[in-house]
Amino acid sequence: MDVTRHETHGALNRVPEVKVDFWLIKLMAVTMGETAADYLAVNLGLGLSATSLIMSSILVVALVLQFRQRQYVPWVYWTAVVLISIVGTLVTDNLVDNFHVPLEVTTIVFTLALIATFAVWYAYEKTLSIHSIFTTRREAFYWLAILFTFALGTAAGDLVAEKFGLGFAATGLIFGAVIALIAVGYFVFHLNAVVAFWLAYIFTRPLGASFGDFLSQPMEYGGLGFGTIITSLIFLGCIVAIVVYMTVMFRNGNRKAASQAA
Repeated sequence: MDVTRHETHGALNRVPEVKVDFWLIKLMAVTMGETAADYLAVNLGLGLSATSLIMSSILVVALVLQFRQRQYVPWVYWTAVVLISIVGTLVTDNLVDNFHVPLEVTTIVFTLALIATFAVWYAYEKTLSIHSIFTTRREAFYWLAILFTFALGTAAGDLVAEKFGLGFAATGLIFGAVIALIAVGYFVFHLNAVVAFWLAYIFTRPLGASFGDFLSQPMEYGGLGFGTIITSLIFLGCIVAIVVYMTVMFRNGNRKAASQAA
């Protein structure tokens, strides 16, 4: 993987390039975020409140480590993504289950919050591109947007699967079709790359969540009954394997760049 350097400032980009492995691990991260949140809150009996406090504290530590990096480091970055996926799920679950906020309302609220984040981000930086995340302020906007995409995706996915009664498999197919349409818009009709990226990023969350629920939930609820433990471990193993691959490719890219510079 090539190291991305901003043309004007000469600063290293702190987030990964968007390639096939990016989308694979992102989808697995959001799937694990759904099942891991359920496992911690329900199966371990910690409850939503305690689980949210614990995971939010761990996320803060991970983000502090991420913000200390001056370039993209695969294991640090993807650890933060997995954790923020879990916390984003818990934020929505807390609002719905503990505060009894309807899914329609949470979907609208997080949509507006994400739009506001993009608006302020663009007002300050004049770009929403992830190819130039080389300052602390840009990275702060980036991670705030990521958090809202996960919370929004959870709300939207639950709204379609549960409130509308379509079930996990049908919901996954619907959001998969939406992502396919976005891909067609980008590759065929030249949809703006930044718009296409963020739309796909948003909709992979409910796709992954629906897939995770389909695998983990009991058969009487429309799932395959694998359980949250097995499902989470399967995807954690896949994530670790891809991160190892990314790390090797990243280091090889750095060595190649260094040899060329010499």
